[in-house]
Amino acid sequence: MIVGGASLLVVEDDEPTRSLLTSNLNAHGYRVREAGSVADAMRAWDTQRPDLVVLDLGLPDADGTTVVRRVRRDATTPILVLSARDEERDKVAALELGADDYVTKPFGLEELRARVAALLRRAAGPAADVAGLLRLGRLTLDVARREVRIGETAIDLTPREYELLKVLMSQSGRLVTHGRLLRAVWGQQYAGEDHYLHVYVSRLRRKIAAADATGELGDLITSEPGIGYRIREESHEC
Repeated sequence: MIVGGASLLVVEDDEPTRSLLTSNLNAHGYRVREAGSVADAMRAWDTQRPDLVVLDLGLPDADGTTVVRRVRRDATTPILVLSARDEERDKVAALELGADDYVTKPFGLEELRARVAALLRRAAGPAADVAGLLRLGRLTLDVARREVRIGETAIDLTPREYELLKVLMSQSGRLVTHGRLLRAVWGQQYAGEDHYLHVYVSRLRRKIAAADATGELGDLITSEPGIGYRIREESHEC
């Protein structure tokens, strides 16, 4: 199990606002990393790969839409735009670039948390239940809490292992190509590094097998040599 809830990247140049958001979200179980500029946000994105980005558009070194473009180049990670720009054209522009939601300043913290929770539930994809849980038999991945369990047994995963499993579980039964997995978990620049997947899938298989006392999930992740990986859909019946 990864300790802590979902990881968030808060990109906001106003320090009091950023501190308020960080302290409030941390208090409600999220793990927050801060950035005050586009450059800081890009570095954080490359190293952390958060579960969700809260993004101000008015940043000192470039427009916040630069962050939207970069995130969308690499992944489908939810983006919640938080901005003082309240004109319709600004909202439409951000949403058309790939942002998922838009909150106008001033904002209520309770509403913001509700929007974050809703986006995280949606991020689990159509395979998730109403609580945002991905379930494959006894294996459960909780997107909001960033937890993975087999029955009552928690599995200790690294952030990359967790992201890899999340992508595969959200596409249960479907073949996910090497390139798609690499772009989603590591980024566009790693699209040709297939050896990363071999190492991390091997680790995932070992950890799942170690936590599964029944042995039913031993062949959960299958390989299509030279193409990609899939999670066997019949695991729903385990």
